[in-house]
Amino acid sequence: MSDNAAMLAQLMRQAEQEGAALVTLRALAEEASEVGAERALSLLGLTGTAARRDMDELRELLQAWRDAKKSAWQAVVTWFVRIGLAALVAGMAVKLGLLERLAG
Repeated sequence: MSDNAAMLAQLMRQAEQEGAALVTLRALAEEASEVGAERALSLLGLTGTAARRDMDELRELLQAWRDAKKSAWQAVVTWFVRIGLAALVAGMAVKLGLLERLAG
């Protein structure tokens, strides 16, 4: 349990011991949480009707970046494999004297 959750639980126990109804305390905590969440979203500029669309677009952009990065790495690996195979074939051709047979 986080320090904040532990503090909230302690404060609720204390208030209940002092006569506050547990149901009232839970409602108060829930409302305070919603107000805090709205404030945090507002500070991030994520309020209003366009906020959901903005978040969806950001997720799509992030996924596109991840896909592009994955494709780039795959291309790099593919080219290294091709270069390695070409070097192997060239080495075999030299070892077997195929280049000399073609030239002469």
